[in-house]
Amino acid sequence: MKLRFTLQARADAERAQTWWRRNRPAAPDAFEQELNATLERIRRNPRLGILYEQGDLEVPVRRILMAKTTHHLYYALQADDVVVLAVWGAQRGRRPTL
Repeated sequence: MKLRFTLQARADAERAQTWWRRNRPAAPDAFEQELNATLERIRRNPRLGILYEQGDLEVPVRRILMAKTTHHLYYALQADDVVVLAVWGAQRGRRPTL
């Protein structure tokens, strides 16, 4: 499976990674490591995430929790691609715009 990020998802991931490095000095690379591990799990098993059924989405969206850093990764399957739509902090208490 090929992996792609939307521009928004790339910005989400970069913002979260920057925040983590600045605010978690004991484990500055934890976000990046967990994101990479989660992406690898999805590549091996694209249907791993639970179906996210919120709103009027054009394609089925899946969500998987990155438990250590409390972020959700939202993605869709399109042909042979996994398209990451958002990397969202679970602690925000609201949903991402997809």
